[in-house]
Amino acid sequence: MRDLSCGAYRIYLEFELRRVYCRSCQAVKTERLGFLADSPFYTRRFAYYVGRRCAKETIKDVAQELHLDWDSVKELDKQYMRAQLARVGTPGPKVIGIDEISIRKGQTYRIVVSDLIRGRAIWFGGSDRSEASMNAFYAWLGEKKARGIRLAVMDMWRPFRNATAAHAPQAAILFDKFHVMRHLGEALDQVRKSEYARLTGSDRRYIKGQKYTLLSHRENLSLDGRRALKQLLAANKRLNTAYLLKESFGQLWGYQREGWARRFFENWRASLKWQRLKPYEKFAAMIDRHWDGIAAYCRPENKVSLGFVEGLNNKIRVIQRRAYGLRDEEYLRLKILTCMLPPL
Repeated sequence: MRDLSCGAYRIYLEFELRRVYCRSCQAVKTERLGFLADSPFYTRRFAYYVGRRCAKETIKDVAQELHLDWDSVKELDKQYMRAQLARVGTPGPKVIGIDEISIRKGQTYRIVVSDLIRGRAIWFGGSDRSEASMNAFYAWLGEKKARGIRLAVMDMWRPFRNATAAHAPQAAILFDKFHVMRHLGEALDQVRKSEYARLTGSDRRYIKGQKYTLLSHRENLSLDGRRALKQLLAANKRLNTAYLLKESFGQLWGYQREGWARRFFENWRASLKWQRLKPYEKFAAMIDRHWDGIAAYCRPENKVSLGFVEGLNNKIRVIQRRAYGLRDEEYLRLKILTCMLPPL
């Protein structure tokens, strides 16, 4: 049985397990030793060491480092992650974040639900992003814990809202501002594309290849990026207007009262008049239709940090890159549910 190495030396333990005959159940029982892993060939602490290594490296790299086969490393990692989940349990969440991820080249979706107070993913599942898949989460959570949810943060996907309203009617629904701003970014990119199609010759040179320059916050741009942005906005009045409107819309999230937020939005929408920005008009109509979930951000009790959601999404993208081509969905589920947990 393999144990933790000592320097450059691999350590193996050799012992005999005692077996006894039980007269009551007429069966042979083998003693259980707490220091053993689920696999009889490794100690538990060695399995946990493998799991901690797999949190930072690929299965292939860990297998080469420890001179193990690929399947053994994967199974030990699974044991480690199940132990992590068993330790934290499943306490009832008060504030949840609902999002979906695409797997298998974007043709299949799974839902990820997070506890935004404790800062961890608590559920991964569903067969798509339908209302039935969302209902599966609430069935897993149970009626009692569902009644304890006070706030649900999500994008504007209707099936998520319908399922939450049915199973947790007391919960306020808040639309994630990152998703809202992504829609506005897409509207800005449509304006960029239409301007590129409208112009010809040398007039296109400032627009070509500047998608992410326009979509990024100015403070996140390099010196060259800021210079390119300045040239682009000076050369194209329509894009300059669209960019300034995109930047100004972010002020909406700073209001503490819904009335003031609504007044700001109405003024922002009124400024679109005569600008010939159809994508922005569609975006404004979408905001108007989903206003309740956006205005909820103004209430003090709904001021939750959404940075965790972005951090979790970044970790999931890293996990998916490492697990590219791996079709074991249970392994992906365990990776996502434990990626924000402390190590054992």
